[in-house]
Amino acid sequence: MPHHTIYFVRHGQTDWNVELRYQGQMDIPINETGRGQAAGNGRTLKTLIDDHEKWRFIASPLGRTRETMEIIRKQFGLSAHGYEIDDRLKEITDGLWEGYTHAELEAAHTKDVDRRDADKWNFRPPNGESYAMLYERVKSWLRHIEQDAIVVTHGGVLRVLDHHFLGTPGLEAVHKSVPQDRIFKWDGTDARWQ
Repeated sequence: MPHHTIYFVRHGQTDWNVELRYQGQMDIPINETGRGQAAGNGRTLKTLIDDHEKWRFIASPLGRTRETMEIIRKQFGLSAHGYEIDDRLKEITDGLWEGYTHAELEAAHTKDVDRRDADKWNFRPPNGESYAMLYERVKSWLRHIEQDAIVVTHGGVLRVLDHHFLGTPGLEAVHKSVPQDRIFKWDGTDARWQ
Protein backbone atom coordinates (compact mmCIF):
# COMPACT_ATOMS: atom_id res chain seq x y z
CA MET A 1 0.00 0.00 0.00
CA PRO A 2 1.43 3.43 -0.89
CA HIS A 3 2.93 5.65 1.82
CA HIS A 4 2.35 9.02 0.25
CA THR A 5 -0.59 11.33 -0.22
CA ILE A 6 -3.21 10.86 -2.91
CA TYR A 7 -6.14 13.22 -3.37
CA PHE A 8 -9.00 11.58 -5.24
CA VAL A 9 -11.70 13.66 -6.91
CA ARG A 10 -14.86 12.40 -8.56
CA HIS A 11 -15.64 14.05 -11.89
CA GLY A 12 -18.17 16.89 -11.86
CA GLN A 13 -21.87 16.27 -12.25
CA THR A 14 -23.30 15.15 -15.61
CA ASP A 15 -26.88 15.31 -16.84
CA TRP A 16 -27.00 11.50 -16.57
CA ASN A 17 -26.03 11.75 -12.89
CA VAL A 18 -29.04 14.01 -12.40
CA GLU A 19 -31.29 11.58 -14.32
CA LEU A 20 -29.88 8.61 -12.33
CA ARG A 21 -28.87 6.80 -15.52
CA TYR A 22 -26.31 4.01 -15.54
CA GLN A 23 -23.40 5.90 -17.04
CA GLY A 24 -20.56 3.40 -16.83
CA GLN A 25 -18.01 4.03 -19.55
CA MET A 26 -20.33 6.05 -21.80
CA ASP A 27 -18.61 9.35 -22.52
CA ILE A 28 -21.12 11.77 -21.03
CA PRO A 29 -19.82 15.35 -20.50
CA ILE A 30 -20.03 17.29 -17.28
CA ASN A 31 -22.67 20.01 -17.04
CA GLU A 32 -22.43 23.57 -15.68
CA THR A 33 -22.96 22.38 -12.11
CA GLY A 34 -20.15 19.88 -12.67
CA ARG A 35 -17.82 22.58 -13.95
CA GLY A 36 -18.48 24.60 -10.80
CA GLN A 37 -17.78 21.53 -8.64
CA ALA A 38 -14.50 20.92 -10.49
CA ALA A 39 -13.41 24.53 -10.03
CA GLY A 40 -14.29 24.40 -6.33
CA ASN A 41 -12.30 21.19 -5.85
CA GLY A 42 -9.38 22.77 -7.70
CA ARG A 43 -9.42 25.80 -5.39
CA THR A 44 -9.51 23.52 -2.35
CA LEU A 45 -6.62 21.42 -3.64
CA LYS A 46 -4.56 24.54 -4.26
CA THR A 47 -4.87 25.42 -0.56
CA LEU A 48 -3.77 21.88 0.44
CA ILE A 49 -0.68 21.58 -1.75
CA ASP A 50 2.48 23.65 -1.28
CA ASP A 51 4.50 22.60 -4.33
CA HIS A 52 2.41 21.18 -7.17
CA GLU A 53 5.53 20.36 -9.20
CA LYS A 54 6.18 17.38 -6.90
CA TRP A 55 2.74 15.93 -7.64
CA ARG A 56 1.49 13.66 -10.41
CA PHE A 57 -1.84 14.57 -11.99
CA ILE A 58 -3.67 11.45 -13.25
CA ALA A 59 -7.15 11.02 -14.71
CA SER A 60 -9.40 8.40 -16.18
CA PRO A 61 -9.46 8.78 -19.98
CA LEU A 62 -13.20 9.50 -20.14
CA GLY A 63 -14.21 13.01 -21.15
CA ARG A 64 -15.93 13.90 -17.89
CA THR A 65 -12.83 13.13 -15.83
CA ARG A 66 -10.50 14.85 -18.28
CA GLU A 67 -12.54 18.05 -18.31
CA THR A 68 -12.71 17.97 -14.51
CA MET A 69 -8.91 17.55 -14.32
CA GLU A 70 -8.34 20.38 -16.80
CA ILE A 71 -10.52 22.73 -14.73
CA ILE A 72 -8.64 21.70 -11.57
CA ARG A 73 -5.28 22.36 -13.23
CA LYS A 74 -6.44 25.83 -14.30
CA GLN A 75 -7.03 26.66 -10.61
CA PHE A 76 -3.31 25.97 -10.09
CA GLY A 77 -2.41 28.20 -13.06
CA LEU A 78 -1.17 25.13 -14.95
CA SER A 79 -1.58 24.09 -18.57
CA ALA A 80 -4.84 22.21 -18.96
CA HIS A 81 -3.16 19.27 -20.68
CA GLY A 82 -0.12 18.39 -18.56
CA TYR A 83 -1.50 15.25 -16.90
CA GLU A 84 -1.43 11.49 -17.32
CA ILE A 85 -4.34 9.24 -18.17
CA ASP A 86 -4.78 5.63 -17.08
CA ASP A 87 -7.42 3.20 -18.36
CA ARG A 88 -7.50 1.42 -15.00
CA LEU A 89 -9.17 4.49 -13.50
CA LYS A 90 -12.20 4.23 -15.82
CA GLU A 91 -15.63 3.82 -14.29
CA ILE A 92 -17.04 0.35 -13.82
CA THR A 93 -18.66 -0.67 -17.08
CA ASP A 94 -22.36 -1.45 -16.87
CA GLY A 95 -22.27 -3.13 -20.28
CA LEU A 96 -25.66 -3.35 -21.96
CA TRP A 97 -27.27 -1.52 -19.03
CA GLU A 98 -25.54 1.77 -19.79
CA GLY A 99 -27.97 4.55 -20.65
CA TYR A 100 -30.88 3.11 -18.69
CA THR A 101 -32.34 4.21 -15.37
CA HIS A 102 -32.83 1.70 -12.56
CA ALA A 103 -36.61 1.97 -13.01
CA GLU A 104 -36.32 1.16 -16.72
CA LEU A 105 -34.18 -1.87 -15.96
CA GLU A 106 -36.54 -3.04 -13.21
CA ALA A 107 -39.39 -3.01 -15.71
CA ALA A 108 -37.50 -4.86 -18.47
CA HIS A 109 -35.06 -7.09 -16.53
CA THR A 110 -36.66 -7.65 -13.12
CA LYS A 111 -34.82 -10.89 -12.24
CA ASP A 112 -31.39 -9.50 -13.15
CA VAL A 113 -32.03 -6.32 -11.16
CA ASP A 114 -33.12 -8.44 -8.18
CA ARG A 115 -29.89 -10.47 -8.48
CA ARG A 116 -27.86 -7.24 -8.59
CA ASP A 117 -29.68 -5.78 -5.59
CA ALA A 118 -29.00 -9.00 -3.63
CA ASP A 119 -25.23 -8.97 -4.31
CA LYS A 120 -24.13 -5.73 -5.93
CA TRP A 121 -20.44 -6.45 -5.24
CA ASN A 122 -20.33 -9.63 -7.32
CA PHE A 123 -23.12 -9.07 -9.86
CA ARG A 124 -21.99 -8.57 -13.44
CA PRO A 125 -24.47 -7.01 -15.91
CA PRO A 126 -24.46 -8.32 -19.51
CA ASN A 127 -21.10 -7.37 -21.11
CA GLY A 128 -20.22 -5.44 -17.94
CA GLU A 129 -18.03 -5.67 -14.85
CA SER A 130 -18.75 -6.50 -11.24
CA TYR A 131 -17.44 -4.30 -8.43
CA ALA A 132 -15.18 -7.21 -7.49
CA MET A 133 -13.63 -7.03 -10.97
CA LEU A 134 -13.30 -3.24 -10.73
CA TYR A 135 -11.56 -3.65 -7.38
CA GLU A 136 -8.89 -5.89 -8.93
CA ARG A 137 -8.37 -3.37 -11.75
CA VAL A 138 -7.98 -0.45 -9.34
CA LYS A 139 -5.65 -2.43 -7.06
CA SER A 140 -3.37 -3.15 -10.03
CA TRP A 141 -3.13 0.62 -10.63
CA LEU A 142 -2.63 1.50 -6.97
CA ARG A 143 0.38 -0.82 -6.64
CA HIS A 144 2.31 1.36 -9.10
CA ILE A 145 1.72 4.77 -7.51
CA GLU A 146 5.02 5.86 -5.99
CA GLN A 147 4.54 9.62 -5.76
CA ASP A 148 2.06 12.09 -4.31
CA ALA A 149 -0.83 12.42 -6.76
CA ILE A 150 -4.05 14.20 -7.61
CA VAL A 151 -6.39 11.72 -9.26
CA VAL A 152 -9.69 12.40 -11.03
CA THR A 153 -11.84 9.31 -11.35
CA HIS A 154 -15.39 8.00 -10.88
CA GLY A 155 -17.94 7.06 -8.24
CA GLY A 156 -17.47 3.32 -8.67
CA VAL A 157 -13.71 3.62 -8.33
CA LEU A 158 -14.09 5.69 -5.16
CA ARG A 159 -16.41 3.05 -3.70
CA VAL A 160 -13.84 0.29 -4.18
CA LEU A 161 -11.15 2.61 -2.76
CA ASP A 162 -13.36 3.08 0.32
CA HIS A 163 -13.41 -0.72 0.59
CA HIS A 164 -9.64 -0.94 0.10
CA PHE A 165 -8.47 1.88 2.36
CA LEU A 166 -11.12 1.86 5.08
CA GLY A 167 -12.01 -1.82 5.11
CA THR A 168 -15.67 -1.08 4.44
CA PRO A 169 -17.33 -4.39 3.49
CA GLY A 170 -17.83 -4.59 -0.27
CA LEU A 171 -21.61 -4.93 -0.03
CA GLU A 172 -21.70 -1.78 2.09
CA ALA A 173 -19.15 0.22 0.06
CA VAL A 174 -21.08 -0.18 -3.20
CA HIS A 175 -24.10 1.60 -1.71
CA LYS A 176 -22.18 4.63 -0.45
CA SER A 177 -22.97 8.03 -1.88
CA VAL A 178 -19.90 9.60 -3.52
CA PRO A 179 -19.87 13.42 -3.51
CA GLN A 180 -18.72 15.39 -6.54
CA ASP A 181 -17.83 18.51 -4.57
CA ARG A 182 -15.45 17.01 -1.98
CA ILE A 183 -12.03 15.38 -1.98
CA PHE A 184 -11.07 11.90 -0.72
CA LYS A 185 -7.60 11.94 0.85
CA TRP A 186 -5.29 8.99 1.45
CA ASP A 187 -2.20 10.03 3.45
CA GLY A 188 -0.46 6.67 3.64
CA THR A 189 -2.14 5.57 6.85
CA ASP A 190 -5.65 7.02 6.83
CA ALA A 191 -8.38 7.87 4.32
CA ARG A 192 -11.08 10.48 4.77
CA TRP A 193 -13.34 12.91 2.91
CA GLN A 194 -12.58 16.59 3.19
